Amino acid sequence: MNLVSKYVNRYAKVEVLEDQPDICIITATSSYIPVEEFKTTFEFIGTLVASEKIKKLIFDKRKLRVFHQPSMEWYFTEWKEAMYNLGLQVHRKILPEDEIFRTSVKIGRQKIEASFPDGKFKQMDIQYAESLEAAIAN
Repeated sequence: MNLVSKYVNRYAKVEVLEDQPDICIITATSSYIPVEEFKTTFEFIGTLVASEKIKKLIFDKRKLRVFHQPSMEWYFTEWKEAMYNLGLQVHRKILPEDEIFRTSVKIGRQKIEASFPDGKFKQMDIQYAESLEAAIAN
């Protein structure tokens, strides 16, 4: 699997698959991504979605140890709304094995779904995977 680097900062890297350039992979490279860096990184991905017709996003969160609800809310209710309109509707997430983190994600997502019942994220194909290979294949 050959990856082409598109963006790197202290907290994450953004790559596309060389042989499937419509698949974008964001990998957390630290235990926490500050909200402003999170937004900057995803805004960059938004430019890729628009310019390179990204159809599938894989977010590898395995290095994260801190869950941040405001980042998740922005990601679901603002960023995903805009990406839906650009054609990015397939999302795969790889979570850390940490059960507390996984439970926090589940609770956070339930809160967002309850607060935003008409969110376009509900129309997206959002699934979880246990490996990068599984996320790419499914």
